[in-house]
Amino acid sequence: MKQASTIKRRFAKQIMVGNVPIGGDAPIAVQSMTNTNTLDVEATVAQIRRLEAVGADIVRVSVPSMDAAEAFGKIRSAVQVPLVSDIHFDYKIALRVAELGVDCLRINPGNIGSPDRVKAVVSACKDRNIPIRIGVNAGSLGKDLLRKYKEPNATAMVESALRNIDMLEAENFDQYKLSLKSSDVFMAVEAYRTIATQIEQPLHLGITEAGGLRSGTVKSAVGLGLLLMEGIGDTIRISLAADPVEEIKVGFDLLKSLQLRSKGINFVACPSCSRQNFDVISTVNELERRVEDITTPLDVAIIGCIVNGPGEAKEADIGLTGATPNNLIYRDGAPNQKVTNAHLIDELEAMIRQRVADKLAAEKAEPDQPRNA
Repeated sequence: MKQASTIKRRFAKQIMVGNVPIGGDAPIAVQSMTNTNTLDVEATVAQIRRLEAVGADIVRVSVPSMDAAEAFGKIRSAVQVPLVSDIHFDYKIALRVAELGVDCLRINPGNIGSPDRVKAVVSACKDRNIPIRIGVNAGSLGKDLLRKYKEPNATAMVESALRNIDMLEAENFDQYKLSLKSSDVFMAVEAYRTIATQIEQPLHLGITEAGGLRSGTVKSAVGLGLLLMEGIGDTIRISLAADPVEEIKVGFDLLKSLQLRSKGINFVACPSCSRQNFDVISTVNELERRVEDITTPLDVAIIGCIVNGPGEAKEADIGLTGATPNNLIYRDGAPNQKVTNAHLIDELEAMIRQRVADKLAAEKAEPDQPRNA
């Protein structure tokens, strides 16, 4: 039997980003950011749709100019997923995207300008029920903080965050979430741990500029994993120098590993050795490619030999264990059928899709069942 998660999440006041709840008892949301030119509406919409297809809850779009704001309006009308606009320096851009239907503003109130400009942005958000994400980044702390602390550190980041929070709360605005990002894992973790004890607003987690697909995944998993295991975090972004689609995949894999969220296929697979009776690596890679469209939670075990295979297969919804002369597929903990190497990928895919169809049909029928069923 799998050990159930013992993570107790930190209480956070719930806000809404479009139709996605953040904080409270809502699932931890997974988001990414477009890396297309926002002025290229067609390319940006295409990328957002790819992110939607792999399960993105929220997508952020950079809006650096008024022309980009107008493009954002066209993008907003073309997609369904909630959109966050990333805005710096020019408060008029924030006001314009608010008019155009943005679901959340990512700003740093400290660089928007005078108190009157901050007030104007907050007023627009109040009128339209738009939340704000305060984004603090170790790489862009104020000059006075750098003079005070000599270099970026967690204490400086928290002080910056509290200053920005004060600006919003001075306007009686509490519909905000907060991020304190650094490319240094220790700095980010310390900053989040500190702020988590001082405010009740939701926290957006991320290790910024984490690196490429492999190194960035590792760094993000270490930093975010530490925080998530402590119950800290209400929405996450895995920042990778890679296709944004990979950020969503890694984000869900991280949450699945901590039993904080289950979406899509959870593959349990051995690293393979000379005992394997089929090519485990190519089998897993091909299956992942074929079923990446599936968002229904399902545990699938693929083990190459008879030593550990039966034990893992019995714990999964569907399990494959290597054996001679034929491999053995388990379903719901019991042997189901034998399969040759030549057909095992096709058989597994068919069984996975049938199991998903059965689960969806059962869920659809659930409301029609008597209450005591």
